[in-house]
Amino acid sequence: MMKATTTLCSLLLLSSLLLLLLPREATATVNCAVVAAKAAPCLSFVTGKVPGPPAACCGGLQQLARQAVTVADRRATCHCLENSVKRFSGVQDRLLSQIPTACHIKLSFPVSLNTNCDRIN
Repeated sequence: MMKATTTLCSLLLLSSLLLLLLPREATATVNCAVVAAKAAPCLSFVTGKVPGPPAACCGGLQQLARQAVTVADRRATCHCLENSVKRFSGVQDRLLSQIPTACHIKLSFPVSLNTNCDRIN
């Protein structure tokens, strides 16, 4: 259960990063539980259990990216993922960084365990 939670957190961080790509400013209306649920299918990939992100992973992250329409939303999503990832072990930074390309999501920043959510525009 703890590994699943850690992986979920990592996926949430990745989703947040993907959402930060979308331009617009406003008040964040991000629900971390929703972010976690959308990113959860990515857990098996970012922990190295499967060779590529499952379709549900890419679909969930693409939905998050479409929904994060403001800078505040993108930053909030990133923070949701960041906080989740810190609680778990097994998430591989090199695999996180592959998700945008593997899921065909274009971002203006690198995806990493070290991404500074407050610098996302």
